[in-house]
Amino acid sequence: MAITVNLRYTGKDGAALKFAEEMTANGTVAAIRAEAGNLRYEYYQPLDDPETILLIDSWTDQVAIDVHHASPMMATIAALREKYDLHMTVERYVSIEENVEDERFIRR
Repeated sequence: MAITVNLRYTGKDGAALKFAEEMTANGTVAAIRAEAGNLRYEYYQPLDDPETILLIDSWTDQVAIDVHHASPMMATIAALREKYDLHMTVERYVSIEENVEDERFIRR
């Protein structure tokens, strides 16, 4: 089982993109990716919404997320969200075992 969290950061005047760029440049993204239990930490920008950045953040389990949330880098993330005046929406997904029926729709 994996837990995936989709966070949408929205701001004004390119703030969300600047946030993601600073997170990458200051090493925070690399540090998160190196944390035990992190499976994916990637930023995307919707083609039709340049003021939003989507973060796809996946973890092996809730324990890994809890350790991440207790880490000092959360203060860095919170400070940058404030700096860029970002607002967020969050969606959380828990993986299920592979569905063999779905395989016929997936091109690998």
